[in-house]
Amino acid sequence: MTWVAVVMGGALGTAARHAVNLAMARAISTPVPWATATVNMIGSLVIGVLAGALAAERLSMSPFARTFVFVGILGGFTTFSSFMLDSLTVIHAGAPIKAALNLVGQLALGLALTIGGYYLALRA
Repeated sequence: MTWVAVVMGGALGTAARHAVNLAMARAISTPVPWATATVNMIGSLVIGVLAGALAAERLSMSPFARTFVFVGILGGFTTFSSFMLDSLTVIHAGAPIKAALNLVGQLALGLALTIGGYYLALRA
């Protein structure tokens, strides 16, 4: 059933992301990087609110519902929100420097790998 939650939620999240991309393309002439930034910020806010509500016990979710929402919907919408929640979790564990290294390291390495992959593909 976990895979069903991921697939169902992922379909909804991906469709929502595409809707934001289309809306941004209609609203402004160049949606890049604004559509991605919008999706990332919305996802970060939503995952923060949900995680806080769960931590404060103002919200209760079954394991299926958590997987559906966190991994499925939000994962399909943007993995950036999960990246931010992972960083918050590390901060809450008392390791802010480790969280900062995670943030900077993934962004820098991700960009470097994207650039490397791009140029590798150009030469292939």
